[in-house]
Amino acid sequence: MVGAVLTQNTAWTNVVRGLERLCNRVPLEAEAILALPGEKLAECLRPVGYFNVKAQRLQAFCRAYLEAGGLEGLRVLGTGDLRELLLAIRGVGPETADDMLLYAFERPVFVVDAYTRRIFGRLGLLTGVEGYEAIRHGFERALGPDVALFNEYHALIVRHGKDICRTKPRCSECCLRESCPEC
Repeated sequence: MVGAVLTQNTAWTNVVRGLERLCNRVPLEAEAILALPGEKLAECLRPVGYFNVKAQRLQAFCRAYLEAGGLEGLRVLGTGDLRELLLAIRGVGPETADDMLLYAFERPVFVVDAYTRRIFGRLGLLTGVEGYEAIRHGFERALGPDVALFNEYHALIVRHGKDICRTKPRCSECCLRESCPEC
């Protein structure tokens, strides 16, 4: 869940570097993170970019996490209530909340990210005006409530978006090029 907070607008490789720096300083536990002075936490998070803001967001998440009873307290909540609680935390938006719901809590909630928007926009399946919730609900309706499928599907979207359907796409290497109006 810490990674979900830190990965906002950041490459995962930089998140790993930030997590390593943090883990070299304190255990990766909410209490230890909160005990670390804000400026020291920010310094650990320097590789993730926006490190001062992310330090504040991580502290806000850790406080809410502990107030809710930690992992066990959160785990007993229904998916809707848990999502609402996560979204109420300063700095946790829909993508971050859904990332936590799918990967940390194994709830059937589809994660929509920039890769999803780019790939499905290029395929002509999104117009670019759809909101996050409309896209998420569309995937969930089309795929059915299947945690393993959502996990794999999202991972494949991320891989395809990073490797092939990049900002400058590699259409000649794309397995979807025959279906893609932009190739």
